[in-house]
Amino acid sequence: MIQINGSLQPKQLAARLQQFWRLSAQKILDIERHYDTAQGAPVFTRQGKYTTRGWTEWTQGFQYGSAILQFDATDDDQFLDIGRQSTLRVMAPHLSHTGVHDHGFNNVSTYGNLLRLMREERIPFNEWEANFYELALKVSGAVQASRFTPIRNGGGFIYSFNGPHSLFVDTIRSCRILMLSHQLGHVLQAENDVRISLLERALQHMKTTATYNIWYGEGRDNYDERGRTAHECIFNTNDGNFRAPNAQQGFSGFTTWTRGLAWAMLGFAEELEFLASVPGANEHLPWMEKAARATCDFYIQHTPTDGVPYWDTGAPGLARMGDYLAKPADPFNPHEPVDSSAAAIAAQGLIRLGKFLGGEEGGKYFQAGLTILQTLLEEPYLSTDPAHQGLLLHTIYHRPNGWDYTPKEGQAPYGESCMWGDYHMRELALTVQGFITGESYYTFFNCVK
Repeated sequence: MIQINGSLQPKQLAARLQQFWRLSAQKILDIERHYDTAQGAPVFTRQGKYTTRGWTEWTQGFQYGSAILQFDATDDDQFLDIGRQSTLRVMAPHLSHTGVHDHGFNNVSTYGNLLRLMREERIPFNEWEANFYELALKVSGAVQASRFTPIRNGGGFIYSFNGPHSLFVDTIRSCRILMLSHQLGHVLQAENDVRISLLERALQHMKTTATYNIWYGEGRDNYDERGRTAHECIFNTNDGNFRAPNAQQGFSGFTTWTRGLAWAMLGFAEELEFLASVPGANEHLPWMEKAARATCDFYIQHTPTDGVPYWDTGAPGLARMGDYLAKPADPFNPHEPVDSSAAAIAAQGLIRLGKFLGGEEGGKYFQAGLTILQTLLEEPYLSTDPAHQGLLLHTIYHRPNGWDYTPKEGQAPYGESCMWGDYHMRELALTVQGFITGESYYTFFNCVK
């Protein structure tokens, strides 16, 4: 399990964060100058160069959102220009994309961050520009909410690109776009002008995720361990019944794909922060906190001592690695890859849950998040090679499909980066930097204050 450094303070990471942002700037500019956008959005690196992978264009918002975060952290206007102009030029199709569950990734990272900077008075206020960002978020939230499958006994979920039967755990982070759209005064209008609350639809999705994608050690099945998650849950769309857990990117429906676990940790933690300030939403906080605590506890218990997990807790090669949880993760081992992108996502979830809970109880989670960040700010995870376009090394995309690059001298993938890992590492760094500088606490909903 993670060896939590209980005495680590954000200010002790200040020098490492300065180095991080210097490296981050180099990577963003390298991609901006040399990546061929005609081939599609950059997804992950192969031998240090970003390339694409045709599935869905879910990483483009991370590319341009990274430039916006870089400006936020450093006040370097060239990155604001890259993020602002690229959002205007490229991101419009993502607002009306009816075929994906990724609106909360693409559009909060771009339009949402730009509006947030304006609301925080980091960039000059312009009424028309603010209206443009607000309209984008309103439309995106309604389009995302329209991908909805009702289930038995009420409720339902935003279904994945696999179809109406499929609930992905990572979609929890797309609930942000519904929340923003609702806070901006928008609704989804359906047949016969029925007005559907975007807040209610987001809560329905989160409740379904908490009920079916997460286990609580309450005897649900023979593999019921508190806090573990399933990447996908399958429903019968004829009668709305839950049928089985499944995995698209994990090893199986009865093991825990650690990036999916991380999405749940961060998704529930940041929605707790949001809903705590929404009138009438207090009734939802207990089950949401239960899900956040369970997943965060599972991560702490089932991750090596330095806070970086292997890609799936049930990956078969782990059986050949001895007591791998009692030592730091080994990204160069010949059996199973680690996933540092899961660590970056999980660390932010831990920090947010810790801050939300406060006191000694919250301190455990907060310090666990800082411990992970300290690991990721150092080699071999921080990419210091100027020839490598990635920022966070040793990430994994799709292990079952074999999409990740394995060096000739290796037997398992290592040494590569991904766009969501780089983006969430920047988001994590910005969040912690705020504790050092005393600037506004970074949340997705600062853009609607």
